[in-house]
Amino acid sequence: MWPYYPELLEQPVPRYTSFPTAAEFEAIDQGDLRFAIENTSGEVSLYVHIPFCEKICHYCGCNTGAAGRRHRLESYLDVLHHEIETVSRLLPSDAKVHRIAFGGGSPNALDPADFARLVDDLVTSFGVSDPAFSIELDPRTMSREWADTIGAIGIDRASLGVQTFAPQCQQAIGRIQPETLIAETTELLRKAGVTSLNFDLMYGLPRQTHDDLLDTLQRSVEFGADRVALFGYAHVPHVVPRQRAVDCSSMPDGADRFAMAHLGFSYLRSSGYSAIGFDHFARTGKDPLAVAARAGILRRNFQGFTDDSAPSLIGLGASAISSFETLLAQNEKNSGRYRMLASDGRLATVRGIRRLIDDRNRGRVIEQLLCSGKANVSQELEANAMPALRPFLDRGLVTCEDGTIRITAEGLPYSRTIAASFDPYREHLPGRFSSAV
Repeated sequence: MWPYYPELLEQPVPRYTSFPTAAEFEAIDQGDLRFAIENTSGEVSLYVHIPFCEKICHYCGCNTGAAGRRHRLESYLDVLHHEIETVSRLLPSDAKVHRIAFGGGSPNALDPADFARLVDDLVTSFGVSDPAFSIELDPRTMSREWADTIGAIGIDRASLGVQTFAPQCQQAIGRIQPETLIAETTELLRKAGVTSLNFDLMYGLPRQTHDDLLDTLQRSVEFGADRVALFGYAHVPHVVPRQRAVDCSSMPDGADRFAMAHLGFSYLRSSGYSAIGFDHFARTGKDPLAVAARAGILRRNFQGFTDDSAPSLIGLGASAISSFETLLAQNEKNSGRYRMLASDGRLATVRGIRRLIDDRNRGRVIEQLLCSGKANVSQELEANAMPALRPFLDRGLVTCEDGTIRITAEGLPYSRTIAASFDPYREHLPGRFSSAV
């Protein structure tokens, strides 16, 4: 069992899918993003955000709304095509797109034919050749037509929002989906050619017991999930108003959450999965994420852990974030205001932050700690972080020797908190973040 030090987990910390995090974003000029795109070269990845779901879950903190009438989706897609045209014209010819990820929301809230047209536009406008596609999917709105479209496009990586198989937990978080639905969706995706299938699961849910979690883990393994992302439920209704519908009186306490995280780690490690950090898992020797972790080339971006080596990521759609070496830029979150900005050929970015040299150095350390459990640190940065690191050093959760910070096996669940020692911004908005476990 991991040693439990609740005092080290008291302060909420970011997930660090970027550094600086989105909590530090401020108003920026569209010209900043234009300059970054126009000066991009080499390998580039795209992320396309679809901010709609057929059904809204109580727990979800994603930027999404009810799909509602078809006109709403058509209007959004029309403007998204405009943004694709605008951005693709700015991107230099020596910048090559090799990966395209679709997230949300639920991309399969769209009509399959509309989605196929979106893919065609992306491939044509950006001159993409033999791209790698990935997509997030809601099993509740999966269909045979959607599976056929996925197969025709050649999407081989998909992520399913499973969360839990326990009926009382599904009821509590507003996401009811029977096991038969997951089984049918999994079969459809496998037949469509999906070779890397991720299950998003959660612990720390209302009414969830250890047996509930173990049952969900067992079923996920039996379904043959290639990856498992095991997230701790973050109850922050002051940030995510829809979570007010979740009864927080029946949620596991901190010690229970910690034990659940260890249960998931132990079970999946013993079931043929490699640990990616402490809460992500991939089939050992099979899944590309496990291969990247073993080779030491694992990365972290806005989709989480990835084997994507592209130094630049361009986000398209409402709330999508673009990442460049010297800039992070986010589009307008509100889909209505996004449509107003992007409809007439303007870039839709409204917030972001310039990444100074110090930010980039700290960001590399944080990414290395989360991806490989160790990082080379300059003397100046080590000295600056030492007061925050000291409690972890004293408990044997981290070591510091010859300029290398290394997280020990016992310190694994504290990885995000240890990484936060190198984040000078983290105390600005503590209420924005979730518990590390």
